[in-house]
Amino acid sequence: MSEVLYDAHPSMIRSRPFTTLLAVALIPVGIGMALMGGSLIPNLAQVTQVAGLVVAALAFLTLLGWYVRSKTDRLVINNEEILWTHGLLTKGYTEINMGSVRTTRVRQDLMQRILNAGDVEIYTSGDNPELVVKGLPDPDTIRRLIKGQPAAQVPGA
Repeated sequence: MSEVLYDAHPSMIRSRPFTTLLAVALIPVGIGMALMGGSLIPNLAQVTQVAGLVVAALAFLTLLGWYVRSKTDRLVINNEEILWTHGLLTKGYTEINMGSVRTTRVRQDLMQRILNAGDVEIYTSGDNPELVVKGLPDPDTIRRLIKGQPAAQVPGA
């Protein structure tokens, strides 16, 4: 068994920073609407309370879904292969031999660069990527490891 060089799940917060913060903020807002609905709009107290509970529940379920989805995906890189596992109930595995990798492409938008996350595409042959993984932390390290270069050292460490 070879040494594991990289092992990570896509990051929920790094993949969707603004919508994650919005969903987190909507939970207490919805609960507040449910608790204080009668005092906010006296004529529509029940409607406001139900709407508040619905908002809080949808925000919570959205966060829970994103969390489960991010934890059921996993990228592992060792000296010999790249292993991508995907799925909770139905599991999918993609194994790529390190020797067959032709090109590795890292894509980062501005927010991903700030949060040190990115999308990684791995090409083995042909024009279409063999593997596309979105929202991985530290994508430059992934690119270096696949190319066979040592991971960059953290300054000051």
